[in-house]
Amino acid sequence: MERWRTYGFVAGFLAVPIVLYTVFVISPYVQAFQISLTDWNGIAARPGYVGLDNFRRLLGDEVFWRALRNHGILLLVLPIATIVIALFFAFLLNLGGGARGPGMAGVRGSAFYRVVFFFPQVLAVAVVGVLFKAVYRPDESGVINGALVRLGADPVGWLIEPDLALWSIIAVMVWQAVGFYVVLFSAGMAAIPKDYFEAAALDGAGRARLFFSITLPLLRDTVQVGWVYLGIAAFDGFALIQVLAGDKGEPDGATTVLPIEIWKNAFSYSKVGYASAMGVALFFLTVTFAVLTLRTTRRERIDL
Repeated sequence: MERWRTYGFVAGFLAVPIVLYTVFVISPYVQAFQISLTDWNGIAARPGYVGLDNFRRLLGDEVFWRALRNHGILLLVLPIATIVIALFFAFLLNLGGGARGPGMAGVRGSAFYRVVFFFPQVLAVAVVGVLFKAVYRPDESGVINGALVRLGADPVGWLIEPDLALWSIIAVMVWQAVGFYVVLFSAGMAAIPKDYFEAAALDGAGRARLFFSITLPLLRDTVQVGWVYLGIAAFDGFALIQVLAGDKGEPDGATTVLPIEIWKNAFSYSKVGYASAMGVALFFLTVTFAVLTLRTTRRERIDL
């Protein structure tokens, strides 16, 4: 009897969250899968059923494959660049000062630098986009081009040149993301017993040795989490690209991604069924990436 009371007590607490999750998360997914099998334009009361035609169209859509290529570049560059930079700064902030006082410490002013690094995270994505639109202006009024002109160089069309536009946006995404992962990795490093570092330092290990032989192996689980988060972010990028490059992924589709194409097909072309098919494809791509990453990087837990 006591067991059933416990189950009832737990079920009472879980009922509301489960209902809310079902209504606001599971239900929209199911509806998106259903709409992807129709030719609904967002207005018609009775959309026509077209089966898998929308998915067949996707396979022959050049814009879809261009967006996938851009996602591939984001998926390769964004996690690697962000994690490498964040690990470097986190190590400096936590252990870069070497032995000081009773143990290992970060560089002087670590608390201040943590605030500085995290600051981009508190800015809305739209604000970041507007800020870097001013930084990347193609004329002398741009921050970067103004400096280049003063140095005698010609202005560069950072968001105009097809070969530079996507890389310029990736740089902004890395700039915005690094602060969060500096804090995440700093928390992971703080959980590593300082005795490990002190013993290694007494044996003559330098900072590079401390990082690669102690810090990085013991941070593997935290890095894995960061990699998954950044991979999912690489399948998004909608707001930042919308502000910096417009809803057509300018120039000439060089910066387009699937969320941009979904928005454009649904709200500009009234092809809600086709946009939903893109959304379903994006859903499975994201889930597949997360599952493969967790499986391929899984290992036995190290107890500290």
